Amino acid sequence: MASGRGSSRRVPDNESSIAYVQMDGLAVMKMIKHSHEESTGNMEVAQGALLGLVVENCLEITNCFPFPKHNDESMDEEEYQLAMMRRLRRVNVDHFHVGWYQSADVGNFLSLPLLESQYHYQTSIEESVVVIYDTQKTARGFLTVKAYRLTPQAIQMYKDNEFTPEALRNLKIGYESLFIEVPIVIKNSHLTNIMLSELAEMVPEEDGTKFLDLGTASVLEGQLRCLMDRVDELNQEAIKFNRYQQQVIRQQQDKHRFLQKRSQENAARQAKDEPLLPEEDLNKLFRPIPVPHRLNPMIVSGQINTYSQHISQFCSQSLAKLYITQALQTAKEVNCPKIELNLISEIDKSPFTNEQRSVTAVWLHERRHTNNIMETMKMKFRDCSDVEPPEKATVLG
Repeated sequence: MASGRGSSRRVPDNESSIAYVQMDGLAVMKMIKHSHEESTGNMEVAQGALLGLVVENCLEITNCFPFPKHNDESMDEEEYQLAMMRRLRRVNVDHFHVGWYQSADVGNFLSLPLLESQYHYQTSIEESVVVIYDTQKTARGFLTVKAYRLTPQAIQMYKDNEFTPEALRNLKIGYESLFIEVPIVIKNSHLTNIMLSELAEMVPEEDGTKFLDLGTASVLEGQLRCLMDRVDELNQEAIKFNRYQQQVIRQQQDKHRFLQKRSQENAARQAKDEPLLPEEDLNKLFRPIPVPHRLNPMIVSGQINTYSQHISQFCSQSLAKLYITQALQTAKEVNCPKIELNLISEIDKSPFTNEQRSVTAVWLHERRHTNNIMETMKMKFRDCSDVEPPEKATVLG
């Protein structure tokens, strides 16, 4: 990850005054190209450095370059970044390190390595941001580029290095208050805007035949599977925490029983004018149970919330398409001739249910293997269904 990729210059840890992030089209296109190459090639997360400068309350990102891959052991990451920034400075390109970017899948970017990396960046470069680019959404036609910064509560949590329930409760921090989103504005030159306008006129318009496409089961299935995995993981964390609480209660009961027993023994010894037993350190007799960290459950809860929001939005759009197609189908059925409707209603006049006919069909098919005669199958049918079997040897009745 990018945990150690920030520069070493220190700044005061006061609250940032960045109001929005302005990205050049060149930096956006280079980031998109790198992310899609990684996602289609080896399905890895794409990461890179963002270069630019701060102008008043705006963080301008003018260029970027990818980080070297982890499997290349011969290359030093710090030396690689310094060499890249020196070369960019020679060609009069902004070379100040202002953050990093990472690709994501369907908006679910929250993870422990990302939190640690952004903490190291913000404590060394105050203005730094992490830009998240969603490859899956962009592939479906929705450009998704968002910038985030850690909140002061999250930075204080990492400084204290305490992730116990009491520490998180005192900081009043949850998964919804780990990051704060910074608005992004994409800026292009006037010549680029003219070229884009000409390209838009050259691209033919679509006929609009895919607006009601309902082939979305695979996307929904993937998101539901990811949501189920995260729910199972959160359930395991809840089981661990419940086990910890039970151990603490059991230990407190053992301490209480030990103190009661010791007081009774001292009372008996005092009545016999014998010396009292010395007081012992309870922490040595009953070692404190380590408190499980609550940072991982918090991150998993944030991932569940992200998946739930995407599934809700996805299902609402699909339901709208279903209602539209239902109205079209209803209008088509109303315009059908009544003769066809009568023929459809008169197709099946059998007194037996589909389940009964299916079971009978299986019995008839396996008769050559079971050697059952017709009378035996009729008896089994009568016992299972409480209905008289058909007189003819047919499953339709």
